[in-house]
Amino acid sequence: MTLPTKEEAQKILEEHVQDEYQRYHAGMVAKAMEGYAGIFNEDAHLWYITGLLHDVDFEQHPDTHPAKSISWFKEWNYPDDLIHAVEAHAYNYNGFTTLPGTKLAAGLMACDEISGIFYAYRKLNPIPYSDIKPSSIKKRLNEKAFAAKIDRTVINRGIEALGVTLDDHVAHLITFFTGLK
Repeated sequence: MTLPTKEEAQKILEEHVQDEYQRYHAGMVAKAMEGYAGIFNEDAHLWYITGLLHDVDFEQHPDTHPAKSISWFKEWNYPDDLIHAVEAHAYNYNGFTTLPGTKLAAGLMACDEISGIFYAYRKLNPIPYSDIKPSSIKKRLNEKAFAAKIDRTVINRGIEALGVTLDDHVAHLITFFTGLK
């Protein structure tokens, strides 16, 4: 099994993802995953790369995402845990039904969609992540019209599988995202 370096993974991302938001989103999820790896004493590099590349095929293959990514990752001999996590993060999307069976997969499921809530919140309130109040994010999670395309059930399923509370999850993400532009 192999993994690219952070620099190599960034090049892969830039080769396949042109949309500025999608690149930013990938970076957010990578930081969140790396942060959780530290909390759970897991492989921070694996968690970061999983977060960075989880949507690498989305822009070019939205109707089959993440099938193409999974194919590439197998071809590139990436770890099975990464492949499983990318497949599980797409639960109930494009026909994927794999539930998270590892902490890595649960982390990706928990961090992916909620990153969009944080992004949308900051678009309306351009403040540093460190100044975001957890209660503000939790309030927005309960507003179905806010960032309406974000699947809150997937976030909750990921949080539950990860074994953290919503309060702790939001607080962790604020910490993990601090320093991002």
